[in-house]
Amino acid sequence: MPKTIKELADELKVSKQTIQYHYQRLPTKNQQKDSQGTNMISPTAERIIRDKVAKPLVAKNQQTGSNKTTKTSKENNDLIDTLRREIEDLKSQRDKLLATKDRQIDHLTKLIDQQQQLQLATLEKNKELNDHIQKLSGFLKNSNSDQNLQKNDKKENMDKSKSNRSWWHFW
Repeated sequence: MPKTIKELADELKVSKQTIQYHYQRLPTKNQQKDSQGTNMISPTAERIIRDKVAKPLVAKNQQTGSNKTTKTSKENNDLIDTLRREIEDLKSQRDKLLATKDRQIDHLTKLIDQQQQLQLATLEKNKELNDHIQKLSGFLKNSNSDQNLQKNDKKENMDKSKSNRSWWHFW
């Protein structure tokens, strides 16, 4: 079924001028006009025009596709480089954080060791003080018992002296 130049241009997604250009270069036997004088494209003419228009389009699309591929490859390479830099930055940050944590752990370990040493020294000092207190308690007990003995001796002496003071001792 014959088509108009506009219909074929829309179908091939090219301008009407492109179809008109190729139509005018067809042999006159392939050029048709309808009753109103409008150029009509027969199926044979359509095939010829399609071949002429489609080949440059395919080549152009391949070229554009190649450019797109090149552009896409370049964009991908840029993206890969960016991601690699980000990974390196993240690794660097991780390493810094780990180093900081290691220093903190070392510091806390030293503090715990110092605290344990202080606690041990305090326990030893407490033991020494307890021993000293027990010695002093022993002295106090001895002192108290000495005092009690002395009191008892005095009491006995007083009792003896009282008994010695009876009236017949004065003779």
